[in-house]
Amino acid sequence: MIAASIVSAAAMVALGILSLAFLLTVYRVVAGPTLPDRILALDMLVAIAIGFIAVIAIKTGFMLYIDIAIALGLVGFLATVAFARFVLTQAQSDASKQPLDGGGKGNESLHKKTRKHGRRQKGGR
Repeated sequence: MIAASIVSAAAMVALGILSLAFLLTVYRVVAGPTLPDRILALDMLVAIAIGFIAVIAIKTGFMLYIDIAIALGLVGFLATVAFARFVLTQAQSDASKQPLDGGGKGNESLHKKTRKHGRRQKGGR
């Protein structure tokens, strides 16, 4: 009898902690300054959801929830790999769009020289 009440109290505490972690992670998804931060937060949301499912499985005694948590873990892993591949291809495409002369300094000086020689002379032709 006492063991059941301890497990029930521990489950309630775990649900409270998971709820707080969920809220903080949702904040990171919304406010995350970069795309990799948001992807990491989404992966963390999957882990927190697995924690919720596990605690509910222990609390109710219905162990089929564990299979659902395992499936969610596999889907979350595949989503994280897909997001990582997207970020990698995006970084490669951004790198290929940059000019080969090493940045903007060479282009600015070339542009200034062209403008200087392209102006008309004052006072005649």
